[in-house]
Amino acid sequence: QSAINVAAFGPRMCYHDNSLVSASLEALIQHLVPTVDYYPDRSYVFTFLLSSRLFLHPYELMTRVCHLCVEQQRSGDALLDKIRFREVAPKLVQLLTEWTETFPYDFRDERMMRCLKDMTHHVARGDEYSWRAMQQMTQRLIKRLSALGQYEEAVAALNAVAMERPASLKSKQGSAQRNDVLSVCDDPFVLAQQLTHIELDRLSFIGPEEFIQTFAMKDPLENHKVHHSVRKTSNLEAYVNWFNRLSYLVATEICMPVKKKHRARIIEFFIDVAQECFNIGNFNSLMAIITGMNMSPVARLKKTWNKVNTDKFEILEHQMDPSSNFSNYRTALRGATQRSETAHSSQEKIVIPFFSLLIKDIYFLNEGCASRLPNGHINFEKLWELAKQVSEFLVWRQVICPFDRDRRILQYLVTTPVFSEDELHLASYESEGPENNMEKDSRRSLRSSLLHRENRS
Repeated sequence: QSAINVAAFGPRMCYHDNSLVSASLEALIQHLVPTVDYYPDRSYVFTFLLSSRLFLHPYELMTRVCHLCVEQQRSGDALLDKIRFREVAPKLVQLLTEWTETFPYDFRDERMMRCLKDMTHHVARGDEYSWRAMQQMTQRLIKRLSALGQYEEAVAALNAVAMERPASLKSKQGSAQRNDVLSVCDDPFVLAQQLTHIELDRLSFIGPEEFIQTFAMKDPLENHKVHHSVRKTSNLEAYVNWFNRLSYLVATEICMPVKKKHRARIIEFFIDVAQECFNIGNFNSLMAIITGMNMSPVARLKKTWNKVNTDKFEILEHQMDPSSNFSNYRTALRGATQRSETAHSSQEKIVIPFFSLLIKDIYFLNEGCASRLPNGHINFEKLWELAKQVSEFLVWRQVICPFDRDRRILQYLVTTPVFSEDELHLASYESEGPENNMEKDSRRSLRSSLLHRENRS
């Protein structure tokens, strides 16, 4: 039976140099189904589970795979069916284990959980060993989903605290009461380590499928099938929001001090923090700091910058220069990746990519070539490429941060209130007055709009 099935789907799968290049959706689903004497290659399992959501809902895929797996064992003889299913059960359990461990967030959909429960009952009828394995797998899955729920609640709570706008932030004079970063941590290495903690914590909760969901959501197949309210890319979005927050925090810290000397000291401090992030392999925090320092409210503080030795900053900017599609950064990232692969210590394992660029690369890979070929086949070469990019991210994601945590610094970094863009511009004008009529007009309109907003609230 299984040999006939594979043969039946053979013509609908095209290979080149032993590598699958295209196939019909039906053939790809069949290729995922284990039989008594066949189990799909692990890289195939990851690649298809990752990108199949561009073509059908994970729930649909799971239902079809489980149904095919059971149906293929039917012979019409109840006793024989039971023996055959007992032989295939461990392989089905293995497939479901790979699915639940690599894409646990698919199982936030209750229908996926129901399907898992149904298969557990089915397996229980034939094989106690496989039934136990299913039970353990489900327990691990529930534990992972509950950790995810707690993480999302914690991020929401931290964001709520950060959104509270204390009076001290409304004027530069009042802001003198607020702690600044140097009063919390004046060692650039320690601050870079704490930033690395936040980065790795947040990376670890991004599901690999979130990269693909960003396109799947735009897919017409998905539009009428949003079955549960949890946004499917929420951890990826929370991570991008963290980058933006760090940029604004850097700009706020620089624009806030009344004295020019103090502002220059904070700029020099952040240049040193950025350098330490580069040494650690934390390119995301590095880029967020550079972005914050290049915001126009900071960049226009010429008298402040004149007091700063910018040599180091210029080298770091050169490393993250966007020209030639970020070629300098990509070379540095390759170097960090090679260091990570031959690492002798957990610190050398750290690679935190500039995340917005990773998303952009995957986005352009998806946009740049068709998912389906003119004959209706799925372009599996593209799916291999998507999987390659995402699996590299999975290796980086699983690194455990080796540095000591400092709760006070971490708390400050994620919750201290930061200026909005308008408030940043205003604080900048209060630090160094407008230099021309355009800046004068800008300050006047910002003052009136902020005043209007405060009166309303």
